[in-house]
Amino acid sequence: MNYELKGDSPFPVAVLHLNAGDSVQIESGSMIYHNEKVNLEGHMNTNGKKGFGGLMSAIGRKMTSGEGFFITTASSSEDGGELAIAPGNPGLIRELQLDDTHQWRLNTGAFLAVDANAGYQMVRQKASNALLGSTGGLYIMETQGTGSMLISAYGDLLPIDLDGASDYVIDNSHVVAWSSTLDYGIDVDSGTFGFKTGEGLVNHFKGTGRVYVQTRNIEALANLIEPFIPTSSSSD
Repeated sequence: MNYELKGDSPFPVAVLHLNAGDSVQIESGSMIYHNEKVNLEGHMNTNGKKGFGGLMSAIGRKMTSGEGFFITTASSSEDGGELAIAPGNPGLIRELQLDDTHQWRLNTGAFLAVDANAGYQMVRQKASNALLGSTGGLYIMETQGTGSMLISAYGDLLPIDLDGASDYVIDNSHVVAWSSTLDYGIDVDSGTFGFKTGEGLVNHFKGTGRVYVQTRNIEALANLIEPFIPTSSSSD
């Protein structure tokens, strides 16, 4: 994927440069602008399935993982295609390389774009992970193929490398992406749903690989501003 990042952090824009015949899949609603050489086509997020099966797949993915029902394909009719995209959240954009030995699992909302030689599939989680965590519900996104993928985060995006010697416990809402080679589970950090520590649900990673964490927590922000949001009084 040929791209450049523009704009000051924490509000970057990814400008994709497409040649004739190039195509990328982008998150629905992420387009800011494109030139006349680029064509956008929205379609159901079926992961390759067609007909009624594709429709049910898109509905199922929306209900069980929080993924968008639609996804957008951008293609260029000639050299010099330009397309600018950005995530909905304020934070960094990072490229992940995909190949035979490097594949990733993504938290809900992390995906921004992927080139034509790569993609993703939905993988069922353990029942305990799906019931407790916010990392995708019953299914999570797992990359496949060879190429590159752009992901986004709320705040900065930091890598944590595991060498197999020590496990890592990471707050569920800070996890963005992790190597598919890692084993993970979702636990309560301490006490009854974290009441003793205030941490709540956490991801417990072990094995060898990398985890990307975002430095800010969107749920914490929501809780911070909730007391200041006006609500309707009972007399209204």
